Amino acid sequence: MGDLYGWGSLDAVTDLRCRAGGDGVGGLRKVAAPFVVPGPSGVAVRARLRVSETDAAVLAEVGTFLGALASRDLAVRSRQGLAHDAATWAARKRELTGDSSARWAGSVTKATHDQWALARRGQMAELAWLRGQITAIEARLARPLGAKANKHEGLVRGYGSRAEWHAKARRLHTLKARLTAVEADWAAGRVHVVRGGKQLARLRHHLGQAGLDQAAWRDRWEAARMFLAADGESGKRFGNETIRITGTGQVSIRLPAALAHLANAPHGRYVLDAAVVFRHRGEEWADRISVNRAVAYRIHQDSVRRRWYVTASWQRAAVPVLPIDAALAKGVVAVDMNDDHLAAWHLDIHGNPVGEPQRFFYDLSGNTSHRDAQIRHVLTRLLHHTRRRGAAAIAIEDLDFTDGTSREKHGRNKRFRRLISRFPTARLKARLVSMAAEQNIAIVAVDPAYTSRWGAQHWQQPLTTPHRDTTRHDAAAVAIGRRALGHPIRRRTAPPPHDQSDRAGHRTVQARPETRRREETRPRIPGPRSRVVPPGRGAKTGDQRAQHRSEHAAEHEPWQQDSLPLSL
Repeated sequence: MGDLYGWGSLDAVTDLRCRAGGDGVGGLRKVAAPFVVPGPSGVAVRARLRVSETDAAVLAEVGTFLGALASRDLAVRSRQGLAHDAATWAARKRELTGDSSARWAGSVTKATHDQWALARRGQMAELAWLRGQITAIEARLARPLGAKANKHEGLVRGYGSRAEWHAKARRLHTLKARLTAVEADWAAGRVHVVRGGKQLARLRHHLGQAGLDQAAWRDRWEAARMFLAADGESGKRFGNETIRITGTGQVSIRLPAALAHLANAPHGRYVLDAAVVFRHRGEEWADRISVNRAVAYRIHQDSVRRRWYVTASWQRAAVPVLPIDAALAKGVVAVDMNDDHLAAWHLDIHGNPVGEPQRFFYDLSGNTSHRDAQIRHVLTRLLHHTRRRGAAAIAIEDLDFTDGTSREKHGRNKRFRRLISRFPTARLKARLVSMAAEQNIAIVAVDPAYTSRWGAQHWQQPLTTPHRDTTRHDAAAVAIGRRALGHPIRRRTAPPPHDQSDRAGHRTVQARPETRRREETRPRIPGPRSRVVPPGRGAKTGDQRAQHRSEHAAEHEPWQQDSLPLSL
């Protein structure tokens, strides 16, 4: 991240995470093999609905009515807990069919099931997080005040003061109480969900801080709780019978039975005045509806902008993952992700950097929309650069910073923890995989272990020239690319300088990969180093035969050079 390192860059997290898991040989953890990331399995595109006032009123009434049914069904499903099966699902669907229709009831119950399952996954993640926090705090509480960490013995550092120790002891009791409550909810199958979102529900009590009045909050709340979504059906006209969009962009909705009086078309349908146009992936969408393949639609309102949108989504056929050897046949563009830029370098199939390093800068400040636009822009530039270089693959680190935001791991450095928290690792990877699939570019994920440290140690200085200032991020990109290509990152140490008896060249004796000292300078071999050794004291005492400059006898007798000692 720019000029920050140590406790101020993303490289520090990578190295710390790697050093934490030392299950490999020689203190180095095992490095996972690179793999090709599978492409996206689905597509979602959005377009604006330029509706009239009448259309907006009808959509709001239908969405509010179906939203009430969805809220009621979610309450029933939550009360059932773990006592849920196909029979109870069918009973809920029959209960909703009388007020709406069979297809609307199916969409509502499926959305309820997905929301309940998502809440259960959230409970599981919270359980794992609570247990991890409790374990970390207990380990630090057991250490003396001010004790330093010992990585070789697996000991963490102690707290710095008695006040901090006391505060953490209180937090430990709070976390254990939360863990007990969550475990009870998990065992009983009880979830805590709210349609419209927990964040918006809590915002009701802080309207002044959000700059909203009660009416503005009410508009957002009602818009968030509307339900206007229908799953696609292959074989039906244009791929969806409930919300239908024709090839000309005409939008029609099958009204619920209770709102059939709002219909303006036969068979209880309402046709909107405005047509819709999908600018993005429009041809792919048109190809699907022309053969009546399933397309799901969701109509939603942006209460802030007073606009209506429709989102179309569909599944793609499973495509076999490209073998990694085929993906890397033309080399790879390796990318090191940082807080303010992407450092990229093109490597050939032999692992050699080609051309100059590239840096694609972006700004992650501002709101979510601004950050998302910055990510799309920088990834577009990266993909264009990859195409120009003739490569067919991009190598990135398989990063996950979800456990890197804890105070127990990084102490009081709020700035650094905030940096890790705001870095959109998951969104950047998802965007890159989706956008690269459209350009027929494969994404190769590599283990992030030691890439920053070894890249700076072995590649930063050799790649620096009077006209090129290679940063440690550029060197990390080279390390990432070499690992993706299957080449070692660490280079051999430089041979001895030129002299009359030992020419510079590659080492003939190499240490095993797990030997840490293999990257150090050659150790000194015991024995005399000059002619000032007194007579009779040298290593060659007693050998008075003719010598040549290698200090070996000139007779035609075999001799063998001693192997390089690898450990002293």
